[in-house]
Order: sequence, then structure tokens, then C-alpha cells
Amino acid sequence: MEPLTEKQIRGSFANCSKGEANRLKLPLDFAELPWPELDFLGWRDPGAPLRGHLVIPGTDGSPVGITLRTPDKSRTSALKSSICQFCLTGHASSGVALFAAPRAGEPGRQGNTVGIYACADLACSLYVRGRRQPALRPRYEETLTVDEKIDRMLGNVHAFAAKVLA
Repeated sequence: MEPLTEKQIRGSFANCSKGEANRLKLPLDFAELPWPELDFLGWRDPGAPLRGHLVIPGTDGSPVGITLRTPDKSRTSALKSSICQFCLTGHASSGVALFAAPRAGEPGRQGNTVGIYACADLACSLYVRGRRQPALRPRYEETLTVDEKIDRMLGNVHAFAAKVLA
């Protein structure tokens, strides 16, 4: 992913107001992000931990931002495991969270959302590349190359974004 400025990120959000986009907090390590290893930017809002944000490359090259919410209470068990629907990384269930994205436009203003189970820290690009390992659960082995895993993950992310933006 090409490095983005704060202004580009804030201006990219399609499913929240400009005021909400201006109030969101960027990742604490924004200045040190490993842009070459990111296929999309995903983070939990440090000022509002029940919120997450995704910024993906759009089909025309411009970034598309999606704001997400997660429930305040989740009942998880270390004995159960879950899988991220973006990158297909297996985690202890606490490593995956249900995120709900308000749909863009009028459907979102009416309260319609699209949900997905994703890595709780939204660091899917790093898991796919093996730069981050899931806690308490070893990553299963696949025969796909890293590039094929990245393509699959981006397809899943873009499919989710299409549902939010539809």
C-alpha cells in the first residue's frame, strides 16, 4: 500500500460523517507504519476501543475508508478458536472480533450494517506475511504462496467493502 497522509485517510471515509472522520484517532504508531507490508490499513481507535477503521485501496487508486464498531461485551473462551474472514488466520477466540460497519448513505442512516469476523487488531496484512503470530494458537500451514494469500485476503476485504458501499 502506498503511504497515506492524515488528510487522505480522514477524507476517505464513506460510511461516517466528516465530523466523525475528523474526530477519529489515527494509530498510535502512525509515523512508523510499515507501509510496504500493508495491503490495507486497519486499526482499533485508541480513543474509542470499541471502534475500528479500515482504509483500503479503491479500484480507482484512491483510498476508501470504512469505520467499524464492535460489541462492548464478548464472551470468549480460550478453549475455542475462531478464524478471520479477511486473512483466514486462526486465533484463540479472543483474537477475532465481530465488527459491524454502518452501510454507506441512506441505508446506514437507517441503521443498516454489515458484519464480519476479523482479526481483533485488524493487522491481517502482518499475519499473512508471518510478521505477526496469533497468540495462543499456531498458524496452520497452507500450500498457497504469500502472494496468493494476499490476493485472497484483498478479495475478501474488497467483497466486504462492496457490501458496505452498496
